Amino acid sequence: MKAIAIIPARLESTRLPRKVLRQIAGKPMLAHVYDAVRQAAGLAEVLVATDSEEVAALAHERGWSVRLTSSAHRSGTERVQEVAASMSADVYLNVQGDEPLARPEHIAALLEPFADAAVQVATLKTPCSSADIHDPNAVKVVTDSSGRALYFSRAAIPHDRDAAGGVRYYKHLGFYAYRRAALDCFAALPESSLERSERLEQLRFLENGIPIHVVETPFDTIGVDTEEDLKRVEGILARRAVEK
Repeated sequence: MKAIAIIPARLESTRLPRKVLRQIAGKPMLAHVYDAVRQAAGLAEVLVATDSEEVAALAHERGWSVRLTSSAHRSGTERVQEVAASMSADVYLNVQGDEPLARPEHIAALLEPFADAAVQVATLKTPCSSADIHDPNAVKVVTDSSGRALYFSRAAIPHDRDAAGGVRYYKHLGFYAYRRAALDCFAALPESSLERSERLEQLRFLENGIPIHVVETPFDTIGVDTEEDLKRVEGILARRAVEK
């Protein structure tokens, strides 16, 4: 199975502009992501997809593969699809450039389901901490008994109506893998109503009947969207360095 990892890296993010170039523990955030993905086994290629000449310059300086893409994309998935259109592979991975806590284990988990030819899209979940259950920035996911996503939401799902406790909540991690047909279908479809309401691009797949297989991982991450997120990641990486 030929798998290519694509790291979408947009410079002009709304909440934290230029975040992929922000320094964390002595190197740009994007470098943390790229280095982690490069360590993963089973990948034919790793490349950065960006609409920024500045990000592309960083990639060239560090010897990374990079593709310049359209500035019109509304999501990382659309940016990945543009690159995939000119590259042949069995599976395309999407690891966002604002995930500096990415690990090779995340990549391995994403690739596992594709041993089944019927799987079109895969993503990750991890047990949700109590702090994240009611945090709308932490997306929750519920799955069926076979591991396929039923729904993703910024709300606390499932709802514990009787306050009985014992409900298991899972946080969605924004790592994806797709077959080409699913990617092309996503790009051809209009923004869905649920996607627009929750501001979650993966709901476009579900609303159009494309199943998403969800793999559990014990390795949580923090997608960096704010200065507070950046500080939390810096603290985690500093502790990891000491532990080494």
